[in-house]
Amino acid sequence: MINSLVFVSALGGGLMAGFFFAFSVLVMKALSALSPAQGISAMQSINIVVINPWFMTPFLGMAVLSGVLITMVIFRWQETNSAYVFAGGLLYLLGTLGVTIAFNVPRNEALAAVVPDSTEAARLWAGYLTEWTRWNHVRTIAALASSVALTIALLKRC
Repeated sequence: MINSLVFVSALGGGLMAGFFFAFSVLVMKALSALSPAQGISAMQSINIVVINPWFMTPFLGMAVLSGVLITMVIFRWQETNSAYVFAGGLLYLLGTLGVTIAFNVPRNEALAAVVPDSTEAARLWAGYLTEWTRWNHVRTIAALASSVALTIALLKRC
């Protein structure tokens, strides 16, 4: 059963890494090319629309699976792949979910509170684009590293 959970988690980490990567290199670039009011309005809409089962299920499901895997391998530490499973779970929990909660969500909440065509919003937008994207890169790398660690764990079982 643990191999199946590791496999699903490796795929989930890769899926989330791809989502975050596309956001950093495509969506944020496109939004930065718009006027501040247009970019803010678009991002405010994205931040509402992203709260849906198609995104939230893999995003939060991976966090749950990561916690389960970490707990399981603590009791199987003698197995050769345990450190990779532990690292993969921790990378996702801290580097993806943790970064989202600590850094991306507060910026999204601040952006949601502004009127898009205000002077305050334009000032906020310039910093938002840089900082939000920087932390999104961290999420991308963490999710990909999680997927890699979990894939290595599977290969060590072969």
